[in-house]
Amino acid sequence: MKITVIAAAIIAACSMAASAYAENYVRYQQNGVTSWGQIIGSTIHQLSAAPYLDGVPTGKLIERADVKLKAPVDPKLAFMTAFNYSDHKKETFGITKDTTKKPGLFTVPVGSIIGPEDDIVRPAGSVNFHYEAEMVAVIGKRAENVPLEEAGDYIFGVTIGNDGSERDWQANDIQWLRAKGSNNFNPVGPQLVTGLDYNNLDIEGRLNGKKSQAANSSGMIFNMNYMVHYISQYFTLEPGDVIWSGTMGSTGKMEPGDVYEIELEGVGILRNKLVQGK
Repeated sequence: MKITVIAAAIIAACSMAASAYAENYVRYQQNGVTSWGQIIGSTIHQLSAAPYLDGVPTGKLIERADVKLKAPVDPKLAFMTAFNYSDHKKETFGITKDTTKKPGLFTVPVGSIIGPEDDIVRPAGSVNFHYEAEMVAVIGKRAENVPLEEAGDYIFGVTIGNDGSERDWQANDIQWLRAKGSNNFNPVGPQLVTGLDYNNLDIEGRLNGKKSQAANSSGMIFNMNYMVHYISQYFTLEPGDVIWSGTMGSTGKMEPGDVYEIELEGVGILRNKLVQGK
């Protein structure tokens, strides 16, 4: 299958480019069964459980081309961050001086998360669906009231997310739940990577191959360490829960058939097509 071959090449290239101490994990489906594995080259080394739940190798080896990749996360809670890059606030509100004192925190249903080989589905009635390139941090251990200086110890690794957003619903609904968290809105993948300097990674988004967003994670107003610290003052984070970085610059409208791809340094490329739902 073409998409499988492309995804395999993306992951293999990323694995070679990543730092020597980085480890790359995938969640995959084969014969109707979903499993976790560590990917080395084009071979998946199956794990007994998620890597952040101390999964160990089972001894089974699977070729990447023989499976479908799922989102490399399985959270109970998914936190998102609004207006966490100054250039996005400027593009949205015309604000040139940042006076943000607290993160723009919200949650979405975990059922909105899809994998790197799934299509984004635009529901009937949606006419203004936008892409948002983001980095996603995955929690590695239970976190409550975490001091800022210790927050990095609670981040297992990072992956890529596309925060699908229906702008008309976002502007007119009382809350953003429908606009940000509808079924099949939020792709994540292709792999979960540890050992990266997630506070200094380049990220780029491309609509149908043309660059439309770009930033470095160092430009986040509230970095991932601060987000863990902040969220854990009010909510208990469990292993596998996810925190999205917020997007940068301008976003844009997608039409059915459009493909949006997001490249995050050291992680790879998340690529998904938008299709029209019923």
